[in-house]
Amino acid sequence: MNRIKEVLEEKGIKQTWLADKLGKSYNMVNAYVQNRHQPRLEILFEIAKTLDVNPKDLLKETNVEDNK
Repeated sequence: MNRIKEVLEEKGIKQTWLADKLGKSYNMVNAYVQNRHQPRLEILFEIAKTLDVNPKDLLKETNVEDNK
């Protein structure tokens, strides 16, 4: 799971802007934002750089107990 949606909202940035900056389709960025598809690590770092955040800020911590 990622926090891309939350970070975009916090910064007031539209998915279309992010898609343009990444050279990705809106549909692909929307899949990342909706957690239907997780970006490769390289893309996650590119998203973090584009949004001027630490890559860790784009990740949600999961509790191991929740996954049992």
